[in-house]
Amino acid sequence: MFQVGDKVLYPMYGAGIIDSIEEKEVLGVKGQYYLLNIPHVNMEIMIPVGKAEDLGIRQVVNSEVVDDVLRFFFEGDTDPVMFESNNRFYRDINKKKMKSGDIYQESEIIRDLTRKSNLHKLGMEDNNMLHTALQLVTSEIVQVKCVEMEKAVEMLQSVINQAKDEKEKQEALG
Repeated sequence: MFQVGDKVLYPMYGAGIIDSIEEKEVLGVKGQYYLLNIPHVNMEIMIPVGKAEDLGIRQVVNSEVVDDVLRFFFEGDTDPVMFESNNRFYRDINKKKMKSGDIYQESEIIRDLTRKSNLHKLGMEDNNMLHTALQLVTSEIVQVKCVEMEKAVEMLQSVINQAKDEKEKQEALG
């Protein structure tokens, strides 16, 4: 059970803070609810305490995990089939990764779609997926590193730009 003040991640919504735990009556049934404040989307969500685990809500990762994600962001291969312009199979895989709430899997989405965008313009669905994954990862960085959203975006964008610069250097030398 989470406590008031805990920093948690709600898959597909992002990281936030448990503001309170309240007794509420919903549809005639009394129960305890977390009031989760997700600041990056200016949203408060009531979550039944007993369903939090089923919904994938978890504590945010620690600072070392964020450092690890940023350090090894572009390591790992991307399946070349993903680069095909209209590949529903990989979109479905990315949706599952997104729903997992796992920061490593969300980072893989960013890595793979960034690589794909370097080859050709992303379609609307891929672009939305990339934007959502970026928001989820940056929202967790905000909570873990205790920085403003702008700083978290800057940290992530720096890693993405560094990887692009490395790729351009390799191509120039290659």
